[in-house]
Amino acid sequence: MTHRILIVGAGLSGAVIARKLADAGHAITVIDKRSHIAGNCHTERDAETGVMVHVYGPHIFHTDDEEVWAYVNAFERFKPYVNRVKTTVGGRVYLLPINLHTINQFFGKTFRPDEALAFIASLAEQTDGEPRTFEEQALKFVGRELYEAFLKGYTLKQWGCDPRELPASILKRLPVRFDYNDNYFFHRFQGMPENGYTAMVEKILRHERIALNLSTEFTRQDAGNFDHVFYSGPIDEYFGCDLGRLGYRTLDFEMFRYDGDYQGCAVMNYGDADVPFTRITEHKHFAPWEAHEKSICYREYSRACGPDDIPYYPIRLAAEEALIGRYLERAALEAGVTFVGRLGTYRYLDMDVTIREALDVSDAYLRSVAAASQSTRAYEATV
Repeated sequence: MTHRILIVGAGLSGAVIARKLADAGHAITVIDKRSHIAGNCHTERDAETGVMVHVYGPHIFHTDDEEVWAYVNAFERFKPYVNRVKTTVGGRVYLLPINLHTINQFFGKTFRPDEALAFIASLAEQTDGEPRTFEEQALKFVGRELYEAFLKGYTLKQWGCDPRELPASILKRLPVRFDYNDNYFFHRFQGMPENGYTAMVEKILRHERIALNLSTEFTRQDAGNFDHVFYSGPIDEYFGCDLGRLGYRTLDFEMFRYDGDYQGCAVMNYGDADVPFTRITEHKHFAPWEAHEKSICYREYSRACGPDDIPYYPIRLAAEEALIGRYLERAALEAGVTFVGRLGTYRYLDMDVTIREALDVSDAYLRSVAAASQSTRAYEATV
């Protein structure tokens, strides 16, 4: 039996679900309120510089999931890319994540790994019981000097509140390495799509059973015209924010062009609290296989997300945790609707996890359809 399915959002979640269900024979309609596909990983080539721009900020693909890696490479060739981040602090440039080179440079030492480990341990500040705040966790991990140089100011700008007000859970693991590895990620597969993420999503959506409608708003009344809805928009907006609006951080970008190479790397963080932006991204360095004489850069500013802003990072402090719990309870009771993706589940999701969950939720839906069909046939056989 062919189902008519509405998918709200043409980002990664929506595109992957659409393709999976279209391949299974269902009729898919994808809508998005924006005028383009690919959501926040949308890319487009800048006409003046020729650089492929990550319009809503950089997205680096990294995963240990072989199936997901094979999936994205089936639609766009991924070329090797290693994210090597730098940071400017106190007028000097250091490597991130904090590693052996950072430690030796910052303290003017020539430590071996075991010496650096013992030295950092001697700087760590202990608290009574488990750390409760971001600051307590950071001080336990790296001590006050590294915390104030590399974590405090950046965190204050990124989250818009004092690190003493943030939960320790935000700083999940030790933010320091005792070797010279400056690869920002640990994952086995890392890369960038040769022709950008939008080209990849366009190929995923290219299917005879998929109808795409951009610049199209969703209303809950639309759901009545379909057998099922997969909703990847903000979960609170689906319910009209009638319980309250969930908190997000949003980003503002100050774009500028440069005749040459502006900073020599893709990402330069700025850890000092008195520098208003969090980082500068230079987009030609995200495609090192290309050569461009001119450059295009973004200064990135983080602030609280308003009703008309693009939501980026869910805040998930205590108030939001309670509120999202109430929305999720309502979502579970919403017949014929599945909430998916970063906005639909109010979680920060890397791209590989987004794709994995989209594949899994598609498989679950297909199994439910098959089970319902089998049950119907069994019933018909008895009457």
